[in-house]
Amino acid sequence: MTDELSLHQISVSEMDNNCYLLAAGGRGLLIDASDDAPALLRLAEQAGVQITDVLTTHRHHDHVRALPEVLEHTGATHWAPFLDAPALPAEVDRELNEGDTVDFARHALPVHILRGHTPGGACVVAEIDGVTNLFVGDSLFPGGLGKTDSEGDFVRLFRDVREKIFEAYPDDAVVRPGHGKPTTLGRERPSLDEWWERRW
Repeated sequence: MTDELSLHQISVSEMDNNCYLLAAGGRGLLIDASDDAPALLRLAEQAGVQITDVLTTHRHHDHVRALPEVLEHTGATHWAPFLDAPALPAEVDRELNEGDTVDFARHALPVHILRGHTPGGACVVAEIDGVTNLFVGDSLFPGGLGKTDSEGDFVRLFRDVREKIFEAYPDDAVVRPGHGKPTTLGRERPSLDEWWERRW
């Protein structure tokens, strides 16, 4: 049994929600219990771990449909960003602020708060096989930012993503969004000015 992090993933629901499982030392950290609790529990079983921690990236309904069931079944510690925590359908054990870390299986995983898609979603950072992985929820996708509902929300999200993600991590960092395929910061970085001009 190794303390090195490994990554397991499943897509659930009609909205193609990505649920990520970080595994180390027999423990599992589930990022977004989006839907289909039995499938998420099977994912952990196949990875040979018990889900001891669940991190919810943001408050939107499609990312939390299996959350109460998974927490009830596992007794896991629930982590969530403090700005979105009051709207979640399950109690939050650890509210996260900018610069906090998720302490999991002898790893300290940095957390950033990205405002705009919701009041404040979480991005959690994990080094896996020497590569930086950014679990960004719905704040960043291949080709652009997550949906925002106002000019102010877009500006907040753009600035947070630029300063906390693009200016902080290298081009080979892998972006793992809440839906769809992964990308890298290097692939997206040349488009930042275009995103700013088009406002999405």
